[in-house]
Amino acid sequence: MVQRVDVTGAEGVRLAAWEFREAEAEPDTRPGVLLLHGLMGRAFHWAGTARWLRERRRVVALDQRGHGQSARPPAASGGTPTALGREAFVADAEATVEQLGLAPVTLIGHSMGALTAWQLAARRPDLVEAVVICDMRASALGAASQQEWEDWFHHWPLPFPTQDAARRWFGEDDPRVERPDPGRGAFFAEVMHEASDGWRPVFSRRQMLTARETWVYDAHWEELAQVRCPTLVVRGLDGELGRAEAQEMVRVLPAGQYAEIPDAGHYLHYDQPTAWREVLEPFLDGIKTETPDTHPTHLPRSRPMPE
Repeated sequence: MVQRVDVTGAEGVRLAAWEFREAEAEPDTRPGVLLLHGLMGRAFHWAGTARWLRERRRVVALDQRGHGQSARPPAASGGTPTALGREAFVADAEATVEQLGLAPVTLIGHSMGALTAWQLAARRPDLVEAVVICDMRASALGAASQQEWEDWFHHWPLPFPTQDAARRWFGEDDPRVERPDPGRGAFFAEVMHEASDGWRPVFSRRQMLTARETWVYDAHWEELAQVRCPTLVVRGLDGELGRAEAQEMVRVLPAGQYAEIPDAGHYLHYDQPTAWREVLEPFLDGIKTETPDTHPTHLPRSRPMPE
């Protein structure tokens, strides 16, 4: 079963958190996991992962502000959207951990959610037991990247006549797709809703650009180096995080581990759910034995990092 739990985030923004449970029971005292989706995502993108995680852990997924069923924060006076800054996303995750009693928590984040995870771990090490970074870069992406995203948003053929049409466009017809990518199509189909004229995204594309610009111009290596707990860096072989950068991220982390998943892109937990589980489970099982002095290791199904 999945139970919605309302959380009050930074600046009083209403957040929807979702607890995945086997059945109605006494308060769950097992180790806590907080799942943080990426930009444009939603908590239910983690449903497949949550189904097996909940067998042994207390699992909560968060609709981050401006996403899913959480509130869209209004712009501040003068039109400055401070409510979608990096600080707000991190503060929301912190509030979720504290209000739901999840600490010490394992944070599993995809893309933007991974950045939120390691920034929270750096800020509040007392709350965080371990971190999983799923296909997120620590380097600055720059102005060209932000402009590419704005241009891409303008080319979405909205509204889509059906949800399947959205799935097909994002998985096959989008010019940014080099070859058919069913995982990508499924990811975007799940963030579409039926409006009066067809299928449209549940989020504001303008707000997504605003949220993205609060991290795209900066590098995040310093905060990454402050994460003392066991941390797994996972990349899809065809994802957005390159092997060399992932290798450097593991080197910077005091207790870093590395895994890559073949035949997977940026949405690797959609592309290869079995392989994703096979790299994640051993890491989670070994958390208790890790220390900050542990040298980076390789997990099953990962390929060796190049020297």
